[in-house]
Amino acid sequence: MAVHRIEILGVPVDICPREELESEILKILEKPGTKQIIFLNIWGLLKARHKNDFSECIKNADLILPVSKSILKGAKFLKKQIPVRYNQFTTIIQILTTLDSHFKTLYLLGGRQENLTIAERNVHDTFPNLRIIGRCVGYYQKSWEGRIIESLYKSSPSLALISEGFAEKELWAYRRRNQFSSSIFIYYKDVIGIFSKRIKRTDEKVFEKGHEIYHEVVRNPLKIFLIFPFIKYKILLLWYRLFKKNK
Repeated sequence: MAVHRIEILGVPVDICPREELESEILKILEKPGTKQIIFLNIWGLLKARHKNDFSECIKNADLILPVSKSILKGAKFLKKQIPVRYNQFTTIIQILTTLDSHFKTLYLLGGRQENLTIAERNVHDTFPNLRIIGRCVGYYQKSWEGRIIESLYKSSPSLALISEGFAEKELWAYRRRNQFSSSIFIYYKDVIGIFSKRIKRTDEKVFEKGHEIYHEVVRNPLKIFLIFPFIKYKILLLWYRLFKKNK
């Protein structure tokens, strides 16, 4: 089954069968210019419903992979084809495995210096054929940005992984897309932390049950207030089911 795009509450979401992920990554690599793969949760989906940079970023992304179980339930409730849900870190491992088997290149961005160094070493040990051609810490001084962009432009990595310390998150690459050569950009806040073993990755069984939000609340109790946008999401689904035509 080929990869195709649906809309949930007016926001694009890709249906990418797991067996098609590798070939889809290789197709995206062949495209010219800046490319972007987005991990979409329901909070991002709600944000993308408004006219803003994030909405445009989502619409122009080359691959939009849902990570929230609620997105799948929403698709089912709206009587649409149900997408495949992806675990961010597991998917990044799959992508790096694909790049490693094709002798591609990687650029790491984000995290503190010590964690970035450990992460780079661990990635190199795990993917020996994947050449790491650059790295940059997060939380950098604004005056460094020109050099970071120039380095990315000149090195033109196959993949640039963006992690913590980039306040604009997915929008960092999108807003600067015309200043790069030809790379795929992926943002996942915890990726450097997990590779450096500073952060423990979400257990696969917890992810499959859709309970990862509880672990996030433990790490950051303020996330308990996400219950309010979640209620909004449920109300919007009902509204679309009753009054909107499915696309």
